[in-house]
Amino acid sequence: MHELSLMEGMVQGIQEEALRRGFTRVHQVRLEVGRLAGVEVEALRFAFGPTTEGTVLEGALLEILELPGQGLCQACGQTVEVEARFDLCPVCGEGFVALTSGTEMRVKDLDVD
Repeated sequence: MHELSLMEGMVQGIQEEALRRGFTRVHQVRLEVGRLAGVEVEALRFAFGPTTEGTVLEGALLEILELPGQGLCQACGQTVEVEARFDLCPVCGEGFVALTSGTEMRVKDLDVD
């Protein structure tokens, strides 16, 4: 389950940021996770509790915002929403869609003291 190591990395990054910026408690974390990022959102939720124990994030709420996959059709030039990598364009049905979003995973914002 690579979601555990992803969550551990996120927690470590926030801990480092807490030291740099001087905050001592995180009340809420909002993550953006693209549908095409290859990440199981429920596994991330599950990993959050154990990885935050004993850190500035312990007891914080986790909100995950799922972002749709989007791309640019190489045939018709339309920006379209896609459900999976390598989907054909839903508009023209022919073109390869070059992904422009939906593969990201990032901390959107934190509520801290």
